[in-house]
Amino acid sequence: MAKAYRKEDFDTLMAKVDKVDHRVKEYLEDVGYEEWSRVHSTVNRGRMMTSNIAECINGCLVEARQLSILEFLEEVRILFGSWHCKNREIASYTKDTLGRKFEEILIINASKCSKMKVVPSSKFIFSIYEAGRRYIVCLERKECTCGRFQLDEIPCAHAIAVLKDKNVTDMHPYCSDYYKPDTLAKTYEVPMVPMPDKQDWSVPSNVVDETMWPPRYKRLAGRPRKRRKKNADEKIIVKINCCGRCGQEGHNKRTCTFFPKEK
Repeated sequence: MAKAYRKEDFDTLMAKVDKVDHRVKEYLEDVGYEEWSRVHSTVNRGRMMTSNIAECINGCLVEARQLSILEFLEEVRILFGSWHCKNREIASYTKDTLGRKFEEILIINASKCSKMKVVPSSKFIFSIYEAGRRYIVCLERKECTCGRFQLDEIPCAHAIAVLKDKNVTDMHPYCSDYYKPDTLAKTYEVPMVPMPDKQDWSVPSNVVDETMWPPRYKRLAGRPRKRRKKNADEKIIVKINCCGRCGQEGHNKRTCTFFPKEK
């Protein structure tokens, strides 16, 4: 449901959820569809739905968690500043018209439109027939009834079928500016200015005289967890022993029967 491009598809999936447990549907309604659904969002969300960046940051700050809040924030600033500078340098070297990932999306969409039939209705409006179903594409508004053209802001397979029918080879003008290197470079335009040394700070007297106590916290029993809790759907990698003599899995050198034992 979160990845649905059409409200009709969203409603169909929600009806299945309602049959399983109506309480889940009520909970999702209370949260608000616009908070997590692509088709109900008030703005166009990105194509990637992942928490990898948060997990990456947490992994880099494992040792910094042991520091006080002031030193911890300084470590965060140093980490983000170095990443920011490195990404700005990489973005300045990029000369392609479109990002590599989005070029691959165009190639995949182009491979899907080979068997589509295009019927023009006007200068900008076209009907596309695919597997007995009709889709309508408007090049002027950059929309398609499949929902992908306007939400992803990159030509879908139906739009590419129209562009090929019109002998248009350059599809980059129909892609969002967010997918282009110039916009990527602007993301890192503003540098992260380093903080002065602690001895050079000019702290007001009312702040110096104020005593800040840590919040009340009861430490839990056992050693603090450093690694994140994995979801149930994540693959669990099981390490299989390999034999040091024959290299096969499932046994070790002591129990190997591939080579005869020396007497």
